[in-house]
Amino acid sequence: MTQSVNLTRYLVEQEREHGVITPQLRLLVEVVARACKRISIAVNKGALGDVLGSAGTGNVQGEVQKKLDVIANDVLIHANEWGGHLAAMASEEMDTVFPVSEHYPRGEYLLLFDPLDGSSNIDVDVTIGTIFSVLQIPKNTTDVTEQHFLQAGNKQVAAGYCVYGPQTQLVLTVGHGVAVFTLDREQGSFVLTERDLQIPPSTSEFSINMSNLRHWAPPVKRYIDECLQGKDGPRGRDFNMRWVGSMVADVHRILMRGGVFLYPWDKREPNKPGKLRLLYEANPMSLLVEQAGGAATTGSQRILDIVPTSLHERCSVMLGSREEVELLQRYHAQTV
Repeated sequence: MTQSVNLTRYLVEQEREHGVITPQLRLLVEVVARACKRISIAVNKGALGDVLGSAGTGNVQGEVQKKLDVIANDVLIHANEWGGHLAAMASEEMDTVFPVSEHYPRGEYLLLFDPLDGSSNIDVDVTIGTIFSVLQIPKNTTDVTEQHFLQAGNKQVAAGYCVYGPQTQLVLTVGHGVAVFTLDREQGSFVLTERDLQIPPSTSEFSINMSNLRHWAPPVKRYIDECLQGKDGPRGRDFNMRWVGSMVADVHRILMRGGVFLYPWDKREPNKPGKLRLLYEANPMSLLVEQAGGAATTGSQRILDIVPTSLHERCSVMLGSREEVELLQRYHAQTV
């Protein structure tokens, strides 16, 4: 009988094989995973746990917070603040950074997270998830500030998400491929169910909110129009469209079977480069996609090369199967 590999064993093996995981980083990932298990339990209780509906508060983005947004944010902070592996945290739900208290030992890592992506879907029981990113601070740093978080996505030392659907799965990269773990509720642990996940380079499936078509830039309109023409158009094959409205759910599907996800700039807010948050959503998902052989772009720039200027910076996102993302890049280049 093949012995199952849990998350801890996988991280130890990665440390031995590649030497990229320090004991602090291993602890950090394990603590985030444990926090995700707690969030999964709260999500699964739903109405029975009185966790549905609005919390009656708003976040820094001006969005109404759901009860589970607040619960998930608190779970991640309280799980990570005392372990000695972090210097500070930043969350999509908080105005500014959360430094580790002076009462606790301080580590060399920074944790950034979207505690509950897709939270508008909570009350209708659609797949949601937690996205996280890990950065490192320079040694001997005394006071951690917002500036330390403003690193390009290619500086991430780990990234992942936990998806709360029919199964609870943790999708993780520590810089050497993408691994998928499934929560075994009987054991209470995440068990490795897929190594070295790879996105097919070609696809016939796209994911975008079609109701916004009239607002998109010409290159995106051109790409989608050609997909909709199917085998009668220049692409020469039929395409399917899938849209959940939860980035975790849509990107998870693309990682599992291929596709391209688009949340592009649109003219309703022309001064904003996009809607998705660079540090909490675009960067970790882009690292996962690239580690799985895909690509991620704003249309004009590789997402992981963007140097942020603010904690809650937004960007346009197009990611997934490499051939489709490269085609989108060519269409954008032709309009410059």
